[in-house]
Amino acid sequence: MAKASSGTVNPHSRTGIRIVVAGDQGTGKSSLIITAAADNFPVNVPPVLPPTRLPEDLYPDRVPITIIDTSSRAEDSDKVAEELQRADTVVLTYACDRPETLENLSIFWLPNLRKLEVKVPVIVVGCKLDLRDENQQMSLEQVMSPIMQQFREIETCIECSACRHIQVPEVFYYAQKAVLHPTAPLFDQESQTLKPRCVRALKRIFILCDHDRDGALSDAELNDFQVKCFNAPLQPSEIVGVKKVVQEKLSEGVNERGLTLTGFLFLHALFIEKGRLETTWTVLRKFGYNDDIKLADDLIPPIKRAPDQSVELTNEALDFLKAIFDAFDGDGDGMLRSRELEELFSTAPESPWTGIPYEEAAEKNAFGGLSLEAFLSEWALMTLLNPTFSVENLIYIGYPGDPSSAIRVTRRRRLDRKKQHSDRNVLQCFVFGPRKAGKSALLNSFIGRPYSESYNPTTEDRYAVHVVDISMENKKYLVLREIPEDGVRKLLSNKESLASCDIAVFVHDRSDESSWRTSSELLVEIASHGEDTGFEVPCLIVAAKDDLDSFPMAIQESTRVSQDMGVEAPIPISVKLGDFNSLFRKIVTAAEHPHLSIPETEAGRSRKQYHRLINRSLMAVSVGAAVVVVGLAAYRVYAARKNASG
Repeated sequence: MAKASSGTVNPHSRTGIRIVVAGDQGTGKSSLIITAAADNFPVNVPPVLPPTRLPEDLYPDRVPITIIDTSSRAEDSDKVAEELQRADTVVLTYACDRPETLENLSIFWLPNLRKLEVKVPVIVVGCKLDLRDENQQMSLEQVMSPIMQQFREIETCIECSACRHIQVPEVFYYAQKAVLHPTAPLFDQESQTLKPRCVRALKRIFILCDHDRDGALSDAELNDFQVKCFNAPLQPSEIVGVKKVVQEKLSEGVNERGLTLTGFLFLHALFIEKGRLETTWTVLRKFGYNDDIKLADDLIPPIKRAPDQSVELTNEALDFLKAIFDAFDGDGDGMLRSRELEELFSTAPESPWTGIPYEEAAEKNAFGGLSLEAFLSEWALMTLLNPTFSVENLIYIGYPGDPSSAIRVTRRRRLDRKKQHSDRNVLQCFVFGPRKAGKSALLNSFIGRPYSESYNPTTEDRYAVHVVDISMENKKYLVLREIPEDGVRKLLSNKESLASCDIAVFVHDRSDESSWRTSSELLVEIASHGEDTGFEVPCLIVAAKDDLDSFPMAIQESTRVSQDMGVEAPIPISVKLGDFNSLFRKIVTAAEHPHLSIPETEAGRSRKQYHRLINRSLMAVSVGAAVVVVGLAAYRVYAARKNASG
């Protein structure tokens, strides 16, 4: 297994590697570079070399290497820092005959790299090996082990002598290898185990290669894998040898059907421990992974859309997700528990629904399980907010079709208003309102959370998503986005902030006059922003806490605002009593008819009247001009006839 083809030329996406060499003065930086490039030890060495290009065919990967020499003078520290920040990998040198230069790596150079936030592999090189004191008994491993424990960014340590041509090419081979085949993403040096993201990627690859889905790679499947990754088949004796190596170390690594997932992972850990990182990286890259062990960008279709267009999953993608739900619902209870959900996403780099905004966005049962509706709701939310991320995760969990077939871009909202209907399956509702108006309680109730008297102010935008049944044939995913009162200014600083909004709801505490006043002011502010930007949205007013007495003049005030702005009267609800007055259906229905319920401010009304007046004037001018043209034409006909008769 892992017998690489010799015909591969630069299979990496990189067009070049930039290696920056740094270290104390007199440690042999420039001599090392010249000897590597010219295969000749220099007699006279300039203080700092210009950028040096190594021959492209020097190493098997054939990726061009440019080496940057650096000055050791204090006055050049800014330039050195700039070069280090542009490096793909850093070679730090010390002199084997000067112990203080080695100490300075951990005192100055390595801490300085962290200070500069240089997050690339580091190769530590002991130069002038030929000058080292022969009485020194400590090995390189003994010398470097404490430093490598402290600075995990060190990929490799090596000693060399430019004068005696000892291990000079190896220095830059390891530097190149650290960039093309880095250890850090794959392997935890401290625990000596594969990193979780590497395990997840290899598990996905194993499943893709296990064509008969029997949980093991047969000899034929192993051979197909070998050909795909390395362009060379395995001989029967080699397959036997691979399985024997695994079986000797791990009995569960092989069964009667072939190499198990445990055995497959063990093999890759073994390759890495033996320094054959290129084997695992070749496998990962053949299956589309980049250096972060995520799918490369070119495997995910670009999604083009206008600001007022959204992205939804197609029926094909939804059918796939329903099948996946059933496949991972191991106990058949119609719910995916946390353990089952983790297993479902075990071939993705991480579970995509950990943390904000997804973790608390859908309805869960007492054990944290998701029903099929809640599961699909989470996917609807993820596709709405981050369609590329959604498609990426579909691929990770095994979506078999063309990724572009999993999504559709909706019609523009402006066109929806002209057509007087929205055919979207996922509708986004912005929820505005002052503090303590009941916004969070509304979102909690929407996803089945019990009512609570305690007040926890919302400081960041929050989402809740659920299915709303309008009829047997008409089901919509409704996304509620709660926007804190303090967040409105930030939201409206973006001209296109309302483009993604299908409908806005303005919540107020009907027992508190100041709550009503703030909510109505927000309504005017949002309506004005929509009029100014061309992204008008339907709006509804919600009078929350209907279980409390309303403030005096509440009915008159709400009637006046509703009539003045041309929106429906406030919808009374009580989350505490569980009385929602069909609010969520009303939200969906209003969003489906985007030409209705659009508020109009005085400024907006004046602007429309002005435009109507201008249009009438232009029409009158056009009609007058047409009359003149017709009259002139008639006169010319009359004059022509008169001349003819004369």
